[in-house]
Amino acid sequence: MNLKSSFVGKKELGVRVLHDDLDATTTLSQNLVSLLPALYERNIVIVCIGTDRSTGDSLGPLVGTKLKEKGLTSFHVYGTLEEPIHAINLKETVQRIYQMHQNPFIVGIDACLGRMKSVGNVCIGTGPVKPGAGVNKELIPVGDIHITGIVNVSGFMEFFVLQNTRLSLVMKMADLIADSLIEASTTMQQTYSIQPFSPLKRFSKYK
Repeated sequence: MNLKSSFVGKKELGVRVLHDDLDATTTLSQNLVSLLPALYERNIVIVCIGTDRSTGDSLGPLVGTKLKEKGLTSFHVYGTLEEPIHAINLKETVQRIYQMHQNPFIVGIDACLGRMKSVGNVCIGTGPVKPGAGVNKELIPVGDIHITGIVNVSGFMEFFVLQNTRLSLVMKMADLIADSLIEASTTMQQTYSIQPFSPLKRFSKYK
């Protein structure tokens, strides 16, 4: 879980949309297409960070699960409700991703806390997500670009705040992020006329 969006004040590097904006999916997907490399240039890896043991911090695993369920094959997806990526296994998981994918382009996805007026916003920007920052944990940064969802307010008793985050909000934000990634993938496949590749073996086989 990140403390706040890492590109606050750097709007030229990304975009921020409210989860219930009518054009939210299109806005996010178009921004993703502009930031992602061509499918034939690098393997695009989606790393969904978080845990299902905390409502607020379940955003990442929910996104990963939805992407798997929708059959996304043009991007590699890691981190689901069944196989979450969290503080304990984050470093090992990232190391294995680099072993399995040559020169991957990583999209880090995580929940974050922010100002009251920003709750419900989904943010995309260049640079890595910094998981654990919101709860004073030092974890490795993840991603060439990041997608973060501001799920609640920062500043006081962050663990308690995450536990008392509304699941309905997190679910809506996860739907938006997953739909945006799928729309971006479809656009890129049509643009570059690339057929989806077969997914690699389940990550659990490499444990």
